[in-house]
Amino acid sequence: MDYVNPLGVEKIHKLLVRFSLPAIVGMTVNSLYNVVDRIFIGNSPDLGADGLAGITVAFPLMILLLSVGILFGLGGATIFSIRLGEGRQEAAEHALGNAFTLLAASGVLFLLLGQAFVRPLLAAFGAGGTVLPHAVAYMRVVLFGAVFQMGSIGLNNFIRADGNPKIAMQTMFLGAGTNILLDPVFIFGLRMGMAGAALATVLAQGLSYAWVVSYFLGKRSRSKLRLRHLRPEPGLVGRIAVLGLPESSLQVANSLLNAILNKSLFVYGGAVAVSAMGIVNSLQMLLLLPVIGLRQGLQPIVSFNFGAGKHLRVKQAVRLGLAAATGMVAAGYIVTRIFPEQLVGLFNREPELLHFGARAIRAWLLLMPVVGVQIVGASFFQATGRYRSALFLTLTRQLLLLVPALLVFPRLWGLEGLLHAAPFADFFSFALTAVWLHFGLQGLGKGATKE
Repeated sequence: MDYVNPLGVEKIHKLLVRFSLPAIVGMTVNSLYNVVDRIFIGNSPDLGADGLAGITVAFPLMILLLSVGILFGLGGATIFSIRLGEGRQEAAEHALGNAFTLLAASGVLFLLLGQAFVRPLLAAFGAGGTVLPHAVAYMRVVLFGAVFQMGSIGLNNFIRADGNPKIAMQTMFLGAGTNILLDPVFIFGLRMGMAGAALATVLAQGLSYAWVVSYFLGKRSRSKLRLRHLRPEPGLVGRIAVLGLPESSLQVANSLLNAILNKSLFVYGGAVAVSAMGIVNSLQMLLLLPVIGLRQGLQPIVSFNFGAGKHLRVKQAVRLGLAAATGMVAAGYIVTRIFPEQLVGLFNREPELLHFGARAIRAWLLLMPVVGVQIVGASFFQATGRYRSALFLTLTRQLLLLVPALLVFPRLWGLEGLLHAAPFADFFSFALTAVWLHFGLQGLGKGATKE
């Protein structure tokens, strides 16, 4: 009997649980890379608040690494899923091979350019004084793992699309678990400081990379990484980049956003404000990564059924995704409202840092429950190949609303204006995405009855 892909026939709510739950767990665990580094650095007597500020200033560069992994990984996996839905196995494997080559080449290029320009880049992002040496020490080591980070992030999208979300989750557990084990050894045991935290991250990412590559070379995968598909084909490369651009652009906008935010924080609040917002960003990441995981699980469901012409299943998947995303963010949001001081205290208990961090959590995350709608709504257009709408909606919050607010609000209301720029952007991006998505779903497959 021929294999029937469950993406096209199984009940949507079961598929959403099956594909999204491992991705949610995996993304939450994966976020521990950055969070655990900050916890160990913040509690190190040799690093403390300056170390926290250093890793916060380095964060925009790390986001750029992530953005390239998403550009070719998510873009390639979207084509991969659509081709599988169309029954074109060879074309799907061609997308996999081209994405693999793009990820590896980009990692090498990022390593070379990053090592050459890391110090001036970090200085441009706001690092200076006692903070700059910590940031440079961290990023010089992290850059050696660029191929591993981009490859493991990018190829993990293909593992999910290949029908194995649990293995994709195991990839993240493997990397994050290794990082958690190695951090205290290198930071405290060997007293390697910032370089030790970075080395733990690189080794963990290298292990994840070996795992995902072995999957596509072994017996567990239905689709294989084949030598004949590794040579880049210009038309396919362009299509991969176009489809990955919306989510990748979001990460680039995040990098720009963090750079602007850090420089403004140095001006209006000093190094303590930078350190505290680094903690807030880690907590915000923990709030949103479950939704990112949900979106990753939703993507192959939407893409496959769109490719198969099953538009009613697409609509059902998106509506369930919206409800689940809103519920998850709301649950985390309640925790931040009740325990802000305790959350900041996990990273560092210096009184000034504790006080400002709790204040920043209350202001910056004020309207977080509406963000889930924007993430899922924009991803619907990306998963169905409508990259222009996806790109516009994805960039609305960070680039079109939040960056201008960060530049204008502090001039009007000082540090308080800076902290309230985020809820301003959250509200208006939510409203725009909700309207756009409503008309997008209305216009999808009118008159279609194919289930």
